[in-house]
Amino acid sequence: MPSTRYRRGKLYAADMAVYTRQMAADNSQEISRLKRNLIRALKEDVTAKQRLVLTLYYAEGMNMREIGELLGIDKSTVSRTIKRGERRLQRCLRYGAEAFLRNMGD
Repeated sequence: MPSTRYRRGKLYAADMAVYTRQMAADNSQEISRLKRNLIRALKEDVTAKQRLVLTLYYAEGMNMREIGELLGIDKSTVSRTIKRGERRLQRCLRYGAEAFLRNMGD
């Protein structure tokens, strides 16, 4: 009988998906907290231009060229704005996660 470790294709992927779901802890509270923090960071910690570009890119599914045409700016400016906004959000969320973990230890 062949080892499941070497199986390929849809059966192996389905087995892994089932296994992952069964082994995963219920993390709905952590995901909810992360979503709340992300929304708060979008409102408070990024510039208005970064918020607009990030929303168009991620929520509306527009590509950088389309955003640039809509806003009348170059595609490379859109790219830089997205990267800067992502870095700022990352810092905010990382700080929030560190503070949360520190408070759990108390």
